[in-house]
Amino acid sequence: MAAPNEKLAASLSILQGLQKDGRRVFHSNELSRVHRDRLLKHGFLLTVMKGWLISANPGAQAGDSTPWFASFWEFCAQYCKVRFGGKWHLSPEQSLLLHAENTIIPSQVIVYSPKGHNNTISLLFRTSLYDLKEQQLPAPKDLVVRNGLRLFSPGAALLRVPESFFVRNPIETQVVLASVRDASELLGPLLDGGHSAVAGRLSGALRRVGKAEQADEILSTMKTAGYDVRESDPFETAQLVFAINGTTDAPIVGRLHAIWSASRNAVIDVFPKPPGLPVNQTEYLGFVDGIYQSDAYHSLSIEGYRVSPELIERVISGAWDPAHHEADRQSRDALAARGYWQAFQRVKRTVSKVLAGGNAGAIVRTDHREWHRELFEPCVASGLIPASALAGYRSDAVFLRNSRYVPPRWEAVRDAMPALFDLIEAEPEPSVRAVLGHWLLGYIHPYPDGNGRMARFLMNALLASGGYPWTVVRVEDRTEYLNALDRASIDLDASQFAKFIAERVRWSLRMSKRSSSHS
Repeated sequence: MAAPNEKLAASLSILQGLQKDGRRVFHSNELSRVHRDRLLKHGFLLTVMKGWLISANPGAQAGDSTPWFASFWEFCAQYCKVRFGGKWHLSPEQSLLLHAENTIIPSQVIVYSPKGHNNTISLLFRTSLYDLKEQQLPAPKDLVVRNGLRLFSPGAALLRVPESFFVRNPIETQVVLASVRDASELLGPLLDGGHSAVAGRLSGALRRVGKAEQADEILSTMKTAGYDVRESDPFETAQLVFAINGTTDAPIVGRLHAIWSASRNAVIDVFPKPPGLPVNQTEYLGFVDGIYQSDAYHSLSIEGYRVSPELIERVISGAWDPAHHEADRQSRDALAARGYWQAFQRVKRTVSKVLAGGNAGAIVRTDHREWHRELFEPCVASGLIPASALAGYRSDAVFLRNSRYVPPRWEAVRDAMPALFDLIEAEPEPSVRAVLGHWLLGYIHPYPDGNGRMARFLMNALLASGGYPWTVVRVEDRTEYLNALDRASIDLDASQFAKFIAERVRWSLRMSKRSSSHS
């Protein structure tokens, strides 16, 4: 008779077979009742609703929403495919949000289908799906399939969303409008449907994002066809600075440009004025050295490492010796502390270049790769993680614990990171570079691990460009800090995060002045 561990291993083998190609969502009939019950009991599966299961982490705490948010869109695609076949699609509003790389998990998804019953289907963690009955599906040319989701094409979605959507979601509509390469993408359905009011709205919107040629073509063609079109600006009441300027880059690039432009003033309004590059660079770097132990303790503790001041002191003094001490070689916390020390030395070199007057954006664009390699080199050297961890940007999806915000697809990271450094390099205000650089590196989440530590390193290297001192985010402020970052990423409102960092910078300014007066 098989032992309990052998039975669980057999069930896990079945689950592993289903998880090929990254699948997370399964219909209950894909597993026998014995395997299903065993995997549910041990926490490897989670029930979404009758007949539907998702992969889970048996080590997750009760109430952890991460497995569900990681599986949300895959569930929607699979559930709708099973229930509605090919006769369904998402709303034009949700379609447009997804085309614009808005990855926030919505509280409700509206699905249109002739098989709908106008019924709300309650899901996990206060999310739901509403199946809206639709008499006739849109023309096939108006729909596209993306990651299993049936969406309106960008042009078809722009025609169908109400004018209020432009005001409520100005960044998303900017991004999608900027991706319009030719007016013909919109003109066909505008002419076929005689949508003169919509044509006026879209021509005004295109003009605002720097696409005057397409705007003029829509107006002239509609008028030639006999329609009375009056151009209007749907963004007129939106409090947003427009910065995309007609770009046809990847949506994530336009999104980052729009977010940066819309968020600058939230930082400038609350930040102390920059002291300017220090005359005495040795004194500035001495303060950086002096604050290291505090910075390492707090930054590593925020990420969940158990790092004592004594461990940090052993690393600084060279007493950490994985070659001769097995405990040092195997200790995750010790390896993280050593990696942090190595990375900190690299960041300090970067700060020296910044203080010498170089362009901070251009410097960190190159140097940040070294920071990351040093951060994880001890873990690679010890065999704790594979050498591929030093390769750089991620090549898989990542999810933030208990957050409705989901970082961009890994394919978008290669476009997003150069765009972020372009923005940092072009930004004249050091406070904006530091605060938005920190937030948006975390927003992109380019690495499989270490994103928080890298974001704080980036912030401090960029604070130096304005003469601001090295600033520590304390572990006791972890909840406030992470909530502010979450709000920024979900609501695209950087004000709370800017205020938090500004207060920590003021504290650091006071400490550096005391340090200077005692030296």
